[in-house]
Amino acid sequence: MELNAHVRAALEAADEDRIVFDLAGIEAQYDALLRELPGIAVRFAMKACPVDEVLGALAARGSGFDAASPNEIAQALGTGVPADRIHYGNTIKSDGNIADAHRLGIRDFATDSLEDVAAIAAHAPGSRVFCRLATSGDGALWGLSRKFGCSGTDAVLVMEAARAAGLTPAGLSVHVGSQQMTSEAWQDAFEQLADVLTVLNGRGVFPDHINLGGGLPALGYVDSRGTPLDPPVDKIFAVIREGFERLAAVSESPLDFVMEPGRHLVADHGAIRAHVARLSSRKQLDGEREHWLYLSCGKFNGLYEMDQLQYRLLFPSHPGTENVPAVVAGPTCDSDDAYDHEHSRVPVPASAASGDPVWILSGGAYATGYMTQGFNGFDPLPYTCVDGG
Repeated sequence: MELNAHVRAALEAADEDRIVFDLAGIEAQYDALLRELPGIAVRFAMKACPVDEVLGALAARGSGFDAASPNEIAQALGTGVPADRIHYGNTIKSDGNIADAHRLGIRDFATDSLEDVAAIAAHAPGSRVFCRLATSGDGALWGLSRKFGCSGTDAVLVMEAARAAGLTPAGLSVHVGSQQMTSEAWQDAFEQLADVLTVLNGRGVFPDHINLGGGLPALGYVDSRGTPLDPPVDKIFAVIREGFERLAAVSESPLDFVMEPGRHLVADHGAIRAHVARLSSRKQLDGEREHWLYLSCGKFNGLYEMDQLQYRLLFPSHPGTENVPAVVAGPTCDSDDAYDHEHSRVPVPASAASGDPVWILSGGAYATGYMTQGFNGFDPLPYTCVDGG
């Protein structure tokens, strides 16, 4: 993520910690996605950034929403989008969740089991269901395997059961894993979809939608060992376009395509203004002396994904100064609130002092949604939105 003038100005003006979202950057990323995948229907994964201003900007651009609970559905409706642009994408939902969503006007439900189909038929009669296929998650930073999705064999049973229960077996869906770093994962998903689609058509079930879920990567990340991530986005988009053509050729009925991007749209368009709590030097049990940089925010208030990532840091009050290699950690009394300190160190100004500002890049995804309501008494970060105008 490169800081544009408006984000930089907001960070410089902030005298307290906060997240800054670049609405113009998010809108431009949305437009770029539509250019890469013409005709795709976007359902933004709300969990990635449940910020009203961000949701409103995407809704105005034409996006719908992937919601995982009745509360998210209500927030999505608050943007003014019609209910038919909101997909209940969580396969895990109680009878009460289903009934609440149905009362709010939702008619598209993800599913992956016969039990869930029966509940949807009972509490959301006449709805459309999308059966989620399980994927391995190989190649992704977060694989999302096992908890969601079913085998192709089960998917056929689920779709037939949906039809028998008076539901519309509307589509198939997949999720290749969050921050998917390979194009091969998408190729495998399309092969799986084609196989199941062929069997369904042979049994008289004709889905009209394919939902490719999330997984499109952000570009500004550094992995837990300090290596910049370089996902092959051009190849990924080429594979997806080819996959559209293949499924359209296989299907005996016309298909529309949906995606549920999250971090791809927002991660690189959010930056955090934090500050140095302390830069310390301590000799460890093995005799090695280590520097530790403790920030004012960490895993529980803005940097939840530090288990797999290093967020890029800028020290605006220390340009061109001597650095020391340091482990980066958050402020709480929790050992998980730190970067991977076994394999890598981050260059930190040796003169960094308590209170100095630190700018944290590519922090726009999952920064607000994962924050606790004050773990160890450290407050969630407030946010500011800039629109580039």
